[in-house]
Amino acid sequence: MARTITQAFTRNFLGQSPDWYKLAIIGFLLFNPIVVLVAGKTIAGWLLVLEFIFTLAMALKCYPLAPGGLLAIEAILLGLTTPDHVYEESLHQFPVIMLLIFMVAGIFFLKELLLFTFTKIVLGIRSKVLLSLLFCAVAAVLSAFLDALTVTAVIITVGGGFYSVYHKVASGKQFHHDDHDQADDELVHEEHRTDLARFRAFLRQLMMHGAVGTALGGVTTIVGEPQNLLIGKTVGWEFVEFFLRMAPVSIPVFFTGLATCALVEQLRILGYGATLPDSVRDVLTAYDEEQKSKRGLRERAILIAQGFVVVVLVLSLGFHVAEIGIVGLMVIVLATSLTGVIEESRIAHAFEEALPFTALLVVFFAIVAVINDQQLFHPVIEWVLSLEGKTQLSMFFVANGVLSMVSDNVFVASVYIRSVQDAFNSGAISRESFELLAIAINTGTNIPSVATPNGQAAFLFLLTSALAPLIRLSYSRMVLLALPYTVTMSTVGLLAVIYIL
Repeated sequence: MARTITQAFTRNFLGQSPDWYKLAIIGFLLFNPIVVLVAGKTIAGWLLVLEFIFTLAMALKCYPLAPGGLLAIEAILLGLTTPDHVYEESLHQFPVIMLLIFMVAGIFFLKELLLFTFTKIVLGIRSKVLLSLLFCAVAAVLSAFLDALTVTAVIITVGGGFYSVYHKVASGKQFHHDDHDQADDELVHEEHRTDLARFRAFLRQLMMHGAVGTALGGVTTIVGEPQNLLIGKTVGWEFVEFFLRMAPVSIPVFFTGLATCALVEQLRILGYGATLPDSVRDVLTAYDEEQKSKRGLRERAILIAQGFVVVVLVLSLGFHVAEIGIVGLMVIVLATSLTGVIEESRIAHAFEEALPFTALLVVFFAIVAVINDQQLFHPVIEWVLSLEGKTQLSMFFVANGVLSMVSDNVFVASVYIRSVQDAFNSGAISRESFELLAIAINTGTNIPSVATPNGQAAFLFLLTSALAPLIRLSYSRMVLLALPYTVTMSTVGLLAVIYIL
């Protein structure tokens, strides 16, 4: 109980986050102006980037929107960037913002079909290695033709559905209870706690395999990631040519990723290898049977309607009939119309998952604007451009990968491809070198960036989703689980750039 107004403000600041975390954020805010005055804006810019990464790393202690937003506001006040530049960066990324707002909500209205399908898959495949390979491979194939964030939204919906079903039973409730707080572990009966911990590990690993799969598929085609489209348009490649140009690097990396997936599960590397507990399998089987027994004509009609919407979604994205966000809005309209979801309160619930992350992404764009205005990456770019031949090509891959681990891979790719295009237009490099460097930029920003949630928007989406705290997926754990993939995929990608291109 607060006894003074000062104590009240202190307790209200960043809510239930630990006191040390609150003090750290306050320390950042007080220290940054001093750094600007003493060391200059460039050093302050790098410090701000590290501070923002800290807020992401502590996402389970406090959702990064508030502390990250305070840092972004201070950056503008200190002149590290301007509101106009933040707006321009956000406007440039508006298709991604629309995707998050509408497509993620659209996936929410397909959850019955998704849970039905993946329940059959999880219960039908007992081998964790095969199941992990399936999650990784399917996510890769879908991401090559759809979008990594859309695919991530699907696996989050599936994981959240599984967790909710078991947590209800572990808390002594029935499947139909909708008022259950799945974040409250105090409700879980003692005999279920060990199995719940094992189930969390099982889900964490499946989510990571799926997330890595989005990166494996995203690098292969011009529509796989936003920067792919930017690079393809700059160089003048269409869908087929883009795929063929990337294939010498992307195909070896794809099979390396799948081999890594099987290896970490088989050898239980870094905690991988968690299996589905028998008690959880029994609960999911019972849930499946109950849903089947309750499935009348209306419920079957809902599944058929959602299946129709999924077909429309895949065809629309595959043929690129509109921006992904517009397609997402179409999915919302079709899914709600055909399944009878017409109440505003039920529709509004679908947007709860995406909008906090959308706001966080705009804050992230403010940090990217600081990186751009203070030219934090400029020395690295100039150094790489000064190199020649295979050394330059390999260093482009490495530099893009390292910078993408810190910043946004779309931003890194746009800066590098613009610099290479200027060099080509000025006659400093040949057309052949221009194309080879474009391949190195695209693969460099897509492959090594799996190392941290910073570089891949799909990874960041998973980290900041409502599912992450439920399955105890923290920033550090995400980096650790991604480490085998980072090492093997980056190594093979670099070797392919050097010896195959």
